[in-house]
Amino acid sequence: MKAEGWYVDPYGLHDARWFSDGSPTALVHDGGVESQDPPPDTPYTGQLQRPAEPASTDGDDLRRADSAESKRFDPETEEDAAWEAFDQSSGGD
Repeated sequence: MKAEGWYVDPYGLHDARWFSDGSPTALVHDGGVESQDPPPDTPYTGQLQRPAEPASTDGDDLRRADSAESKRFDPETEEDAAWEAFDQSSGGD
């Protein structure tokens, strides 16, 4: 089976590098940040290793805007707050 997924960068340039169909790609991972860096022209040597902590790209670290933890929008409350801010800024009563 050919390598597919994140592996420790065999070139030692980045924390991890994405392999597709056994070939290194330009997609790299460093400290939780993905970026692009084409692999060197020289072939890598040695055995590929999976990173100690796999790079998360599945979105588990994201929250939905409508989750229970997010503040719900209340049109009446928001409108009242907007008018109050307007009144205070314009010197109105």
